[in-house]
Amino acid sequence: MPTLIDRLFPVALLVVSNIFMTFAWYGHLKFKSAPLFGVILISWGIAFFEYCLAVPANRFGSAIYSAPQLKGMQEVITLIVFAAFSTFYLGQSLKWNHWAGFALIAVAAWLIFME
Repeated sequence: MPTLIDRLFPVALLVVSNIFMTFAWYGHLKFKSAPLFGVILISWGIAFFEYCLAVPANRFGSAIYSAPQLKGMQEVITLIVFAAFSTFYLGQSLKWNHWAGFALIAVAAWLIFME
């Protein structure tokens, strides 16, 4: 029987990996005057660390969760991380329709966990 730590460790790794990936994908939006090629190289460097966390998260998580469950979990984590990133880093608050869309995605992820 998996312990609470066994269940939460992959989730924690996914949260941290999503923080890295969100910066890799969207962090450059604050620096629109930076050369695109340089931004791509920096994003690849950041994404390397994301992969160093996401791959083990999925490897360890697959002992407890199915692949669809891991993907659904990752999508919800991505939305939560992105909502905080958009608001606090980019200064772009989410509107009601963004929250409604994210909620529908969260409901879809919840359905994946139903037996």
